[in-house]
Amino acid sequence: MKKYFTLLVLILTSFSGLVAQQDAQYTQYMYNTVTINPAYAGSRGVLSIAGLHRSQWIGLEGAPKTQTLNVHSPISERVGIGVSIVNDEIGNGTSQETFFDGVFSYTIPLSRERKLSFGLKAGGNLLNVDFTKLANYNEEVTGGGLVNIDQKFSPNFGAGLYYYTDNFYAGVSIPNFLTTKHFDDSESSASFLAEERLNFYLITGYIFELNQRLKFKPTLLTKVIKGAPLQIDVSANFLLNDKFSLGAAYRWDAEVSALFGFQINDKFLLGLAYDRETTELGSQRFNDGSFEVVLRYEFLTRYKRVVAPRFF
Repeated sequence: MKKYFTLLVLILTSFSGLVAQQDAQYTQYMYNTVTINPAYAGSRGVLSIAGLHRSQWIGLEGAPKTQTLNVHSPISERVGIGVSIVNDEIGNGTSQETFFDGVFSYTIPLSRERKLSFGLKAGGNLLNVDFTKLANYNEEVTGGGLVNIDQKFSPNFGAGLYYYTDNFYAGVSIPNFLTTKHFDDSESSASFLAEERLNFYLITGYIFELNQRLKFKPTLLTKVIKGAPLQIDVSANFLLNDKFSLGAAYRWDAEVSALFGFQINDKFLLGLAYDRETTELGSQRFNDGSFEVVLRYEFLTRYKRVVAPRFF
């Protein structure tokens, strides 16, 4: 399968007009919100640190792996700041992209419970591509070899809106406004083009308190990319005793997921997710699904003396 996978990469990169891999996808985006919407920064009222690891299509050689690290906090009653780092790798190091951004949010209280936040992010990404790591790489086939990319920096910025109350939230965002082109070499006979495109996000969710011990939260994430299929994620989670969360998610025409979370104490949260493809890829014996793990730690601050476990 390694040969088939790397051969597919070579075939795809030989076509002009290729769309590059877009923003990494997450099943547990509810613990990783600041990555896709900078207006979320500081909304939890505490200094929050969250790390996530995703291994996609386990068993498939060279499949994507993603790690994220987010740190954000309020610095006043209306201003929040943070840092977001995302590392995305495919092909066992053939392509590696690292995104790093500073985020800023400003919150306007609409009432005692309703708040509207405006968010901005600015930073960039470093791209590394090493074609020699492809198992089927052949300089003669590729017309004298492809030129590797080493630490190519591309700046970017994004923005978002985030509205929330104690039991409802909704947000819209564009994490990266600038579209970067790669491999655009008109002087080369092996010229081809990969282009990153705008990713539009819509997220929303509501918490129903079924009783004193049990809460229920349905959520929706919609991701729109020009030239790509519409992505719709629907999830439903139950929170028991503000400690255990259990639920399921469905990505339209793509996969189903099982979700589990454990609020270890007021500061530590552990989240796990397992995805299974509903496409033909999921039925292959070499694909054992995708796995995510997230760990979050939160500090007490003078803006929020007691941390109450929250669903968002």
